[in-house]
Amino acid sequence: MSLAILFGVFALGLIIGAPVAVTLGLASMTYLWFKGIPLVVMPQKMFAGIDVFVLLCIPGFILAGNLMNRGGITGRIVRFANALVGWMRGGLGQANVAGSMLFGGISGTAVADAASIGGMMIPGMKKAGYPADFSAAITAASSTVGPIIPPSVPMIIVGALSGISVGKMFMAGAVPGIMMGLAMMVTTYIIAVRRGFPRQPWQGVRELCLAFLGAFWALAMTGLIVGGLLTGLATPTETAVVASIYAFVVGAFFYRELPLREVPKIVIDSAVSSAAILALVGFANVFGWILVSERIPQMIAQSVLSVTDNKFVVILLINIVLLIVGMFMETIAALIILFVPLLALAQGVGIDPLHFATFAVLNLMIGLTTPPVGVCLFICANIAKLPLSPVIRAITPFLITNIIVLLLVSYIPGLSTWLPAYLLD
Repeated sequence: MSLAILFGVFALGLIIGAPVAVTLGLASMTYLWFKGIPLVVMPQKMFAGIDVFVLLCIPGFILAGNLMNRGGITGRIVRFANALVGWMRGGLGQANVAGSMLFGGISGTAVADAASIGGMMIPGMKKAGYPADFSAAITAASSTVGPIIPPSVPMIIVGALSGISVGKMFMAGAVPGIMMGLAMMVTTYIIAVRRGFPRQPWQGVRELCLAFLGAFWALAMTGLIVGGLLTGLATPTETAVVASIYAFVVGAFFYRELPLREVPKIVIDSAVSSAAILALVGFANVFGWILVSERIPQMIAQSVLSVTDNKFVVILLINIVLLIVGMFMETIAALIILFVPLLALAQGVGIDPLHFATFAVLNLMIGLTTPPVGVCLFICANIAKLPLSPVIRAITPFLITNIIVLLLVSYIPGLSTWLPAYLLD
């Protein structure tokens, strides 16, 4: 009965559109009250969930991304991406994907990517003659690369949940992230040829060099983050702090597009964004503790293993579950609630934890572009001034492409485990 109340309140909250954090908190509080457990347990478990040193990465990387975005990074990255691949068929679409791959190495979040790149690229693509639905779809789809290529906020959460090294998680996402980007560029090319999208002329080596130099300090931030982790000179948390200082110096004194009077507001906005994520982590930790106390993870594992212990079938089942969950639940909440029980199931059939963590995050990133709760889908449709339905139709080829990449990463462990083993072991 108590579990029925827990899941009933949670489902009701999702149906009426309440914020996921609020829904998790209310469901957990109702369960504790019904079971007669003192409500003081709730703040205790919330604090335990966020009292994890590695979670300090989150405000650091969010602040760094906001500082660089306001400091002129987005325009320079788009210019460089356009000079690099804009000459290809469907050039602005290709530049959109390339820009997201480069921007993903700085922001670590898909929503920031969709809002920043989309704010520039969607109007620009429409003006250049691209259909509005395609412009919104390619922007939403490519934004999901951001949390795969390091740094990545979801992978920081996974590291905190599982004890897997965040540095290894970052490296594990590099190859799958590049694969996603390249696959979407191929899809863009095919669509561009079939629909006769415009091709812009090669802008020349001079423009490529100028664009690269203009974006150099922005791109160097990725090198700073990855280099600090690979050399062992800094932990992920220390790297996030250094990245924030670097972003401030570059935006204010190199690009000179970051007004000092706006820095306090950027810091406050970053703090609010970080607080929202950490509140979600805290409430989800209470919800997860309840599930563990009710032995839900063990029940899930035993139920699946009683049907099959075939590793390949289990991987397929996990992917199907996560794809469905990603359609209805926010990524971080889904990770905190489901990651631990599904990790136990994966380890039960011999799946490497790092491999599982990578394809689990990749899976839920796809959920950011699927209805009815595809946040990036809503952002890009809003920028394009379109209803959701045409954007959903236009994004379908990219969803298929990303699912193919997901299956490759799921069934070929080396795609995610080779790089961290080579660089960090």
